[in-house]
This record gives sequence, C-alpha cells and structure tokens, in this order.
Amino acid sequence: MTDDVSSDQPLVPKEKVKTFPTGPGVYLMKDEQARVIYVGKAVNLRSRAGSYFTSAAATERRTAELVTEIADLDFIETDSEVDALLLEARLIKDIQPRFNSDLKDDKTFPYLQITTNEDFPRVEFTRKPASKGVKLYGPFTSAKQLRGTITVLQRVFKFRNCSLDIDENDERWRWFRPCLLASINQCTAPCNLRISKEEYREDIRRLKMFLEGKKTKLLNELREQMLEASKELKFEKAGRIRDQIKALESLNLRGNLEDHIQPEAFYVDPKRGLKGLKKILGLPDLPRVIEGVDIAHLQGGETVASLVQFIDGLPFKHGYKRYKIRTVEGIDDFASMREVVSRRFRSLRNNDERYPDLLLVDGGKGQLSAVMSALAAIEVDPPCVISLAKQQEEVFVPGESESRKLSRHSFALRLLQSVRDEAHRFAQAYHHILRRKSTFE
Repeated sequence: MTDDVSSDQPLVPKEKVKTFPTGPGVYLMKDEQARVIYVGKAVNLRSRAGSYFTSAAATERRTAELVTEIADLDFIETDSEVDALLLEARLIKDIQPRFNSDLKDDKTFPYLQITTNEDFPRVEFTRKPASKGVKLYGPFTSAKQLRGTITVLQRVFKFRNCSLDIDENDERWRWFRPCLLASINQCTAPCNLRISKEEYREDIRRLKMFLEGKKTKLLNELREQMLEASKELKFEKAGRIRDQIKALESLNLRGNLEDHIQPEAFYVDPKRGLKGLKKILGLPDLPRVIEGVDIAHLQGGETVASLVQFIDGLPFKHGYKRYKIRTVEGIDDFASMREVVSRRFRSLRNNDERYPDLLLVDGGKGQLSAVMSALAAIEVDPPCVISLAKQQEEVFVPGESESRKLSRHSFALRLLQSVRDEAHRFAQAYHHILRRKSTFE
C-alpha cells in the first residue's frame, strides 16, 4: 500500500478524476474547506470515482447531495482490493466523514472480530460485536466483500473461524476431526492440536499487523524470520513463512471480492451438538457419553465391528473397542450388530460400569430393531438408542414408525455424523489391519 496521497492539481474534480490510476484504492471527496466528506473504495479508482460526475449521479437520491458539495478529491492507491477495503474502514473510523456518518455507531454494519481471551483466537464476521474479549476492525460498508476478504486472508494466515472452545491442555482435542478447511490448507487445525498455541498466536499477530495497514513492515519481518529459521535448520518453519510471504505478495487479486466467499465448512460444535441432541431426543440431561457402533466385512466373509466413544462431544480414544464377530456365519449385519451390542452391555453390567447416555447405530430401522432385541434378550434397561441412516441422514428412534429428518445445518446432526463417521473409520482401519495380517501369513 502506498502512503502518499496524490498531489493537488489545478483541475476541477470532473477533470482531475481522469488522472486517477486504474488500479485499486481509496478515494476521498472534499468540500470547499478541504474537509473530507466521503471516503469510498474502488477496484478501479478512475472508473469508480469518475462515476460521481455523471448526470445519473447528480440526480440519484443517494449521491445528489454529495455531488453538489464536492470541491476536490484525492486518492490513496493500494496493492489490492483487500487493502482498499481495510483502508476504507480505517479511514472512515478515524475521519468520520459526514456522508459516511451512518457507519459511525450503527451496530448493524459488519465487523471483523478477533477473540483475545482464547488459547486459539478465532476470526469472525459479525454484525453484533462483543463488548469485551475481542479486537474489532470496521465497520465495513459491504458484508459480502468483508466475507470475501476473510476468505482471502484465511488463505494467507490460515486462522480458524469456527466457534469451538479449544483448550490446548485437553488431550481429547488430538482425536478431533478437523473440518474441510484443514484439508484444503486454509486452516492450521488447532482443533486437532496440529499447531501450538504460540505458533497460532504468532499467525494472529501477523494478521493484526496486516489489518492495521503494516503490510510492508510485516513482509520485512517475515523475511528476517525466514532467514533466521533457515540458519537454525528449521526448514519446515522457514518453508511455512516463505509460503506466507508469497501469499501476501500475490494478494493483488483483481475482480470482485464477493467471488472469493468460502462456502460454509460444516464443523462440529460439541457443546451446541449436545444441547441440540438433548432437545431433539427429549433427554433429561446432556448426553455426555455417546457410543457409536459400525460393522465392516472382510474378504471371505469375516466380519468385524468397531465401537467408538465420545465424551462431551469429543472422541475419547481410550474408550474405543474392536470386535471380531464370533457367532455369525457369512454376512448378516443385523445378527452381527446383536452380537456386538450384547457383548458390550454384558461387559458394562458385569463390571458395574456406566452405560453410555446415547448409543448410535449406523443404519436404519432394521439395525435399530436388532440392537433393541439384543438389549431385551440380555435384560438390559437400554439407554437412549438411535440409528442414523447414511443415504438420507435420517434418524430412527425406537417406537416411532417414521424417521426424524434433522436440518442438514443442525449441530446435533453434525455431531451424530461425526460419531458415525469415526466408527466407520475405526472399523475400516481394523479391517485393513486384519487384511494385511492375512496377506503376510
């Protein structure tokens, strides 16, 4: 971003604007007393600022009054549309131009909010900024462009924008499955503790520098850190910093920022998921312990099963179990499910251990009926048992002939899907272990 405002020229505004560059930046409209009365951003400064001096702008309700008071104008050229959007927000906040007055205090306008009281701060789009525990940037004039900017910046600084409450000292997060953003290298996945608190906070500090217009200083700092990491033979760290430098230097994106808006990545919020399940299933308390069961078949007809355990919505690896099906010949999912559930609940009862609050079965009404008959056969008063059918993501509850279809966006369904998918992954992993063992033998 350039720091120099273009010099005054002895031209009337309508002619002066024709000398503006055609790149991105911010334009400043001034009155006869040289006071800035309006600040705007542009992808093409000459075209956007010039649009105020057309016959249409002179009669348009939103611009007519402004146009009559423009006695001069200037511009600040920026490296990218992202820089222009951020600079516009800073200038409006600092100068508070009269024709931008609607943005001064109106909390309905969007803000970029960074939390400050968490191990791994999150970066959020919000129209209702928190009063404490956050660092605010804005307000911004365009919600869509701010969303696009957050996506672009996330590719550089790889921050999280989910609402998870991540505690670095809680080892259970090591078993949490990150959302799609980690897979596409747009988040460093602190939810899986793939990055330390210190390293993540360093990325957030760099993001703040950029948001505050210190891009040149940030690039110089990054180059020094990259060289230092290389000298210390920390090549992985040096490579990560190098990639960040390249991303920052190539930030001069052209086109509409709105085109960069990231489709929602469906992450699992454990707390909201548990609350949702309590409400949907009519449970007296939160289902703090959830167990999921899945069946897998080996070549030749051998069947295995997996049981995974989630505590407070997070995977608890020490509670995972694998089973070889002993009493079933051939492929019979219903009979295999009956055997696994019988063995699991007999073991819990004999060892005087707590039953799970919720048992999730992978499948439809048939699998659910098999589980309920197995529990009845061993005279176990069952906990809440449901099944989740994969094709339509339907939830089946005992005693109900019709399935329950939860919203695809509900946190309750996402948590159930997380348990189901983890049970499937664990069953397949056991399947592969036995297959490799069979091959070696």
